[in-house]
Formats: sequence, structure tokens, C-alpha cells
Amino acid sequence: MPSNNFWQLPTSLALFLLSTCGGFAAEASSPTSVFYVAPWGNDAWSGKLPEANATKTDGPLATLPRAREVTRKVEPGQARKVVLRGGSYFLAETFCLGKQDSGTAEHPALWQAAPGEEVRLVGGRMLPLEAFRPVSDPGILARLDSGARGKVFEADLTALKIVLPEAFPPQFHGASPAPELFFNDHRMTLARWPNEGWATIAKIVDSGSRPRDGGGNANRPGVFEYSGDRPARWNVAAGVWLHGYWCYDWWDEVIQIKTIDPAKHRITLAKPHYYGLSQGNFLPRRFRAINLLEELDEPGEYYIDRAKGTFYFWPPAKLRGARIVLATLSTPVVALKDACHVVLRGFIVEDSQGDGMAIDGGSDTRIQACLVKNVRQMGIRVNGGQRHRVEACDIHDTGTGGLLLAGGDRKTLTPAGHEALNNHIWRFSEHQLTGAYGINFEGVGNRAAHNLIHHAPHQAILVGGNDHVFEYNIVHDACSQSDDCGALYKGRNPSCRGNMICYNFWHHVGNPQVTKIKGGGTLGLYFDDGDGGDTIFGNVFFRCGEPAQSPIAAVYSHGGHDILAENNVFIDCHRAFGSTPWDDARWRRALDGGEDCHWDVLLRKEVDITRPPYTTHYPSLVGFLDFKPGQPRISRAVRNLVVRCNDVCAGNWQVKPDENLVVDHDPGFVDAASGNFKLKPDAEVFSRLPGFKPIPFDKIGLYVDELRPTLPVETWHAAR
Repeated sequence: MPSNNFWQLPTSLALFLLSTCGGFAAEASSPTSVFYVAPWGNDAWSGKLPEANATKTDGPLATLPRAREVTRKVEPGQARKVVLRGGSYFLAETFCLGKQDSGTAEHPALWQAAPGEEVRLVGGRMLPLEAFRPVSDPGILARLDSGARGKVFEADLTALKIVLPEAFPPQFHGASPAPELFFNDHRMTLARWPNEGWATIAKIVDSGSRPRDGGGNANRPGVFEYSGDRPARWNVAAGVWLHGYWCYDWWDEVIQIKTIDPAKHRITLAKPHYYGLSQGNFLPRRFRAINLLEELDEPGEYYIDRAKGTFYFWPPAKLRGARIVLATLSTPVVALKDACHVVLRGFIVEDSQGDGMAIDGGSDTRIQACLVKNVRQMGIRVNGGQRHRVEACDIHDTGTGGLLLAGGDRKTLTPAGHEALNNHIWRFSEHQLTGAYGINFEGVGNRAAHNLIHHAPHQAILVGGNDHVFEYNIVHDACSQSDDCGALYKGRNPSCRGNMICYNFWHHVGNPQVTKIKGGGTLGLYFDDGDGGDTIFGNVFFRCGEPAQSPIAAVYSHGGHDILAENNVFIDCHRAFGSTPWDDARWRRALDGGEDCHWDVLLRKEVDITRPPYTTHYPSLVGFLDFKPGQPRISRAVRNLVVRCNDVCAGNWQVKPDENLVVDHDPGFVDAASGNFKLKPDAEVFSRLPGFKPIPFDKIGLYVDELRPTLPVETWHAAR
């Protein structure tokens, strides 16, 4: 079966053993201009030797900026290579390669880790052991939980000349401004309550205003009652923020507390939630307090007093010998700006307040076999330019997303041609629990193939734009904490179409809590608010979509149509196809720009679907804006295999019995118990459903090559 690792990569350095990189002796005889950088190097040296010579008069350079300066002096047209020796390179500012650092198609400019050596590019500062001392201030000890006294250490960040970022705003969605702390390569937790899970709102007293709707009195904050007495000990004057699902499970937000009334067990927020406090979904409304000294009550938690510049920390292990890094860089660790034909290979990029790596503009750059982890924002961001590729990279434990592929011109439908190939992406929503995606498509004509994406509290894939291809990927354990969401989401703009979702394996998608309460539902593919015009071909869905009060399914459409689902396999799903069609009145309101869809702008101004290239490239858009009462709006399901599902379809899906096969038994899988859903050559579907094509199940997911010599540990739990 395809490889899928439900936890994390092995710690092997095989990721960095790249056969395309020869030994040092071979490099010395190459006509390519080769320069070396090492933590023990010297920027006064030439950089042409991988080791310092015996008399210490020459050897590798010490810094990346100096290496960049030296390579810019190489004669035009000559190949350039920079090899970084093993060790940590702490960057106080983004290392940026620009247009003048470009290579050519024949001789790309190569920056790489030395073979077999671990090279870390770090966007933070090491905190030395001598900076820590036990907390002794009586006032601070009094605020600490009794169980934490004598176990919490403090450090003076001002004395270390560490400049703290801006203060927490009263309201925000996403990662907090608090500097991230990493102890022995693990993210520590900003002091919070409860330590695990969430507290539940006991009663909404006042929903407050709903800024989303505008209108008068739009700044009235919400008020709610809580259970228990824990909030009574919080110091509101010092600042307390609550992270919560205040209305819908697809929008988390952090809001500061204005007042706490311990007698009435009431909290008044400082700002209204964007949607107001309300039971928007079926799961309980829930919250947790963050950034409280009073809640620094277990190992691994920390708190930063910004006013005093003091850092408080309960270490999870001995400080002596530990690697303690405080993230300080708020911009990408590595960035390419308008660069062409540059290759970055084999680096660990980590411990930053910003993105890990970013590409803006330019063309034909490659990020290969890099490990991006422990960053506060997104792992790798590709924005604009043409034909960039992210390949064989591992991205995990990021704050607000994994990988962005954005580029192409939507007005002219000109593709960018970016690719994400053979990447492993997981735990990419550590701070922003909703709307942070493993892979995010924007623009036109980008492709993601053979990736493994898993463990997301909300949605894993976002498709925005046109003519993208998502194929041969594995997606699992998405939507694990949310409701009314899908592993892949696309919606609200019918001009975004022509996307191909082919030959992917989707499994274990959903939130079991939704099943218990019959909530809004979680699903595999979600086409929302009038969306359509895409093709779903050759996918395998196993246990996708939790039962709900609405017609949720593995493939679901809300209000839209013109979707083709062909040659897919559904196993043990609640329902294969579902939709909630819009009636004529609602469809007309959307066409007029109502229903909060803004189609008057999206379909006529941002792009114009009434003219070429839209009318020629997408014939189904001809007359789309002409409202016709009673017009049929359907999606089609053709030659699909449905196995042991509770239901086949609901809503406006056209699913003809003679064009699809529904069975309640194993139709001939190679080894379903082990998760191998490849169909045997003599499987009954091939005789009972003429035209059904074999799905290349064994080609789905990651693959071994020179950039990825090993695969993650394989595990399968059918009943997870």
C-alpha cells in the first residue's frame, strides 16, 4: 500500500544524503566555482576549501551573506555552488537571494547541505544556561500555581538584547505575537488553561454585536458564563486572552478579556467576535485562556512579561545540556526574490516567528529535500513567478500552514506551472486551528502530486483558482477538531473551475464528536456556496465524512453544480455523494451579489466570465449569469464503485444505477484489512461496470528517489 506515517519521520540523516552531491575531492576538480561555508569558518578566507588549512590562513567562509557576496563575483555564465558544512547558522535577518544570484537552465546556482551533514538555518537565538535563575520575587511566586513554585526559572531578555515583538492585539485570528520557544527541538506551550482540551461556555449572556453584518452598535462585546472558579485567580490588568470557537467551528479567534465577575461567573470580552457569540455549530462553544503567568503550572509551559522583558519557563527536562531556542526572526528564514534557476537543497529550516522559506517572483527555482519545522507561520510559501518546484521536502509543526502554491494570471487564465512533488506535510495548524492548510492553491495551473498530508484540526487542502491538478496524494486524519468542513475545501466563486482532483487516497477524515451529536458534519471534498466546474477522477475514499443532520457525504456540494465524479471508489463512508441545492430564489440572490457571495464583483470585475477566455475555456459558463427559473442544476456521478456505505447520494447529484456499482461486500481488493485498496485484475467491478478503469493505487503517495531515499514508517489502523 502507499506509505503513510501517522506520527513523524525517522530521525535518520538519510534525507540529507544526496547522491547528486559528490565528495569534497570531486568538487575540487570540478570546473564549477564551489564555495564552502562552516560555523567554524572565517569571512576573511576564500571559501574555496571545505576545511581550514593547517596554518589557518584559508578555509570556508563563516556566513551565508558573505558567501552570497563572493558568488556574485563569479563570471557570468559560470556554474556556482555553495556547500554548507554541518552545524547551526543563526540568522538575525532573512537570508535572501535575488535576481543577481540567479543561475541558468544549464548551470543553476546551487546552495546545498554537505553530504551526510546536518545543516540548520535557525531564525532564533540560543538561550544560554547562565541566563536562567530560579524565580525568587515574592510577587511572582504568589501569582504562580502552588505546584509550580520552585520549578519555574526566569531569564532577562533585555540583558540578552532580545527585542520582543509587538504586544498582543485585543483580537486576532492566527498565531500570537509571543515569541516561540523550542526546547530540544520541541515546541513549548504558552502558559494556558486548561492544559489539555477546552473549557466550555456554560451560558451565553449577551451575544454582542456581529461585525460581519455591519450596521449600528457593531462594537458591543459578548458576555458569557463559565463553570468553576479558575478564572477568579487571573490578573486581567496584566492581560488575559481567550482562544475560542465562539460561533462556528470553522473560525477560531483570540479575544482579550475586558472584565471577570467571579460572583456571577461571567466574562465580558474586550471586543465582539466577528460572528458574535452564538451556537453556530452543534459542538459546544469552547475556549481556553492563553498567556497567563498564573497558569504556568506544568513542565513545558512558558510566559513572557513583555513590559519587564522577563521570560518565565518550567523546563520539561534539565536545563544543562539542553538546546533552548527563542524564535526572534519575524520574516522568512530564507527567501528568493525574483531569482531564476536557483536550487536550495538539504537544509533544516527552523525556529522562526515568520515563514520557513519563501519564493516571490522569478522562475525555475527548486527547493529540494529540505526539512522545515517549528515555525510560527507557514512552512514554504511560493507566490508569483513561473515553474517553481518544492520537492521531497518535509514540513511539520508549523503555526499557520504548510505549503502555498500561488501564481498565474486569472484574468487571462495563464498558468504558473508551480509544482509540489513528493512532500510530507503534517501538523501544520499548531496556532491557527481553522483556515490553515497543508497545501493551498491560488492562481492558475499549479500541480501537487505524490504528497502525504495528515493530522489537521481543520481542513487540509484549499483550492482557489483555476486548472490546478491535485493527484496521487494521500490525505488522512483531517477535520479532527472541527465541524462543517472537508479535507479539501473549495468554494464561493464559480469562476474558479477546471481543477482536476485525480488518483488520491482520502481516509479517516472527520471528527467522531460530530457523530455523537449529529452535528453539521465533516466530509472528504467540500464544494461550497455555489461552487462547481471541477473533475474528481480515480480517487479512493475510506471512512470519509461523519454522519450529520444534513446530507453530508464523502463528496459534498453546497448550492453548486456542474461537478463530475467519475471512476472513484468509496469504502465504509456514511454517504458517497451529497448536496444541499439552492432553490431559485437563493440562486438569484447570489447572482445579484447577495448571500454574502459578492458574485457581482467576483464574476464580472475580478474576472469576466461573460467573455473569452472564460467562455471559450469553460463552455459551461456561457449564460451562467442569466437567471432561468426552474433551470436544472446538477452534478454527475459516473462509473463509481460504492462499497459498504450507508447511503449513495442525496441532493442534486445525478447517480444512475446502471452507471455506478453499489455493493455491501469486498469487491476484490488486494488486502483491504491492511489498507491496500488496489483492485485485483478479476475484481467484479470490471465486468459489472463497463468502462471502469483500474486505479493505480500502488503509485499514490510518496516515492523513493535520490532526494527521498527512505519513506516514513508505514502504519495502518482501519478502525481508528
